[in-house]
Amino acid sequence: MQHWADGAISLGLNPRENTTFYRGGDNMTSSAQPLYRTGKICYIEIPAADISRSADFYHRAFGWAIRHDDGGRVAFDDTVGGVSGMWVLGRPAATEPGLVVSVMVASAGAAVAAIKAAGGEIVQPVDENAQEKVAWFRDPAGNVLGIYQQPGLAEAERPRAD
Repeated sequence: MQHWADGAISLGLNPRENTTFYRGGDNMTSSAQPLYRTGKICYIEIPAADISRSADFYHRAFGWAIRHDDGGRVAFDDTVGGVSGMWVLGRPAATEPGLVVSVMVASAGAAVAAIKAAGGEIVQPVDENAQEKVAWFRDPAGNVLGIYQQPGLAEAERPRAD
């Protein structure tokens, strides 16, 4: 996240426009900016018991693109192409919340429904009275991750009538 002098905050790449969203106050705008910087989180390895099942879960729950890397291993890219990774066998699942990686969503309620429909379990539900809309979920391998409802994202992702 980058803070700019005008109060805007960089939120991530818009794949349709190849630009970066900015949130200033309650408004979302877009502006071209560099996508790579030292310190950016870019790659995650997620423990899995069954790679195909985990890949299907993340694709169905969050729309992640599933692909095979140069070595033929199943890999993923998030919805904006900013974070990639793969599922790995032989590592214990992160079954207890310690470091919690969260997936940005436009609607926490819709994300919870998608997680359940894809075979996940909600570990900590959304507190509708909290200012920040977050929840924790368990994926099919037992890993605990989070969702974070980004304010303004639902409006920014809504198709525009031309």
